[in-house]
Amino acid sequence: MRFGLTKATPARGGLWNPMEEIVQMQDMLNNMFKERNFGERWSEAGILAPLVDVKDEGSELLVTTDLPGVEKGDVDLDVSDNMLTISANRSSENEEKDEGYLRRERTYSSFSRTVALPNTVSVEGAKAKLEDGVLSVTLPKMQIEENKKILVE
Repeated sequence: MRFGLTKATPARGGLWNPMEEIVQMQDMLNNMFKERNFGERWSEAGILAPLVDVKDEGSELLVTTDLPGVEKGDVDLDVSDNMLTISANRSSENEEKDEGYLRRERTYSSFSRTVALPNTVSVEGAKAKLEDGVLSVTLPKMQIEENKKILVE
């Protein structure tokens, strides 16, 4: 078994080689990072999950996220139960011609990200803008009436 740092016992018939253990551990770490796509915010072949910022601006919430390469018509926004779901599709096509060779590559990606909102918001009056690959969504907060006291006679 290749997992863990274990010494070879005399019954196994070999001597413990610390360098072999180090190489095995490095292989395990490399495989783990490849499988989970660590360090990638936006990947061609991996999981697409751009970072989202939620900012409280008094009477409204501002949600921003980077969506490079996404067109306005490819973005869907849905608000329900204090959750904002951002869904998008991205496609690109690359064609190269060189000395009789033709190479055409196409990439299609999609993602959906749901963010919990800290306040109850209203869809009425909400605004969304996609400019230079940055999506900004402004959601007005719902006004909750303060508890009114009832006087006992």
